[in-house]
Amino acid sequence: MLLLIQSDITTFSWILALTAAFVIGVSKAGIKGIAIIIVTLMALAFGAKESTGIIVPLLIVGDIFAVIYYNRHTQWKYILRFLPWMVVGVLIGVFIGKDLDEKTFKIGMAFIILGSVFMMYWWDRRKSKNVPSHWAFAGFMGVMAGITTMIGNLAGAFSNIFFLAMRLPKNEFIGTAAWLFFIINLFKVPFHIWSWGTITPDSLLIDLKLIPGILIGVFIGVRLVKIIKEGFYRKMILILTALGAILILIR
Repeated sequence: MLLLIQSDITTFSWILALTAAFVIGVSKAGIKGIAIIIVTLMALAFGAKESTGIIVPLLIVGDIFAVIYYNRHTQWKYILRFLPWMVVGVLIGVFIGKDLDEKTFKIGMAFIILGSVFMMYWWDRRKSKNVPSHWAFAGFMGVMAGITTMIGNLAGAFSNIFFLAMRLPKNEFIGTAAWLFFIINLFKVPFHIWSWGTITPDSLLIDLKLIPGILIGVFIGVRLVKIIKEGFYRKMILILTALGAILILIR
């Protein structure tokens, strides 16, 4: 079991963690594609493995606010299409996460994300209104999202690509993603407690101190989303997702 003693946490680590909590709030409010910033800051503050258990409860807090605010925009048909595959991916991630070589994982994931982003860019350039309907597309993206969310809390890239491919408008995109991740993050909790030992009473006490950062991030993020135009929002998500993949390679 991984233990974190709060008295051993430096002031700099708290600053990094509060910044990450703020970014979580902004992300859950609808500025997608910045999860790599959260993961990197938390890993610097608490360590790669320990930080995974700290991040998940914070994500759930952010999910709750997102679900409440964007609930009316949720498109359940896309959740039902994507979620079962994501659950499969989480289960795979539980078993391979302890022994998987991190460098191989990062390189493989980054190239898959970048390839998918370029594919989405090509679709947009064609101005095609068709959306991928074959089960294999949702299956591949869902399984990859499940594996990456369990191992590194980085599923956003694959879910972003899926929802963009479905051509969901801005608010529907955010509302649907909010419920999807609320469900999947709750599903991950037992594995972090009993399989990996990364969620502990100590880690939850740390989370309590970081919640104000999430609240501020949500408040600012909601206002940013309101002023971002629909067409620019789609381009922004693609760019942030691609930059996130590049940062995965170099961090």
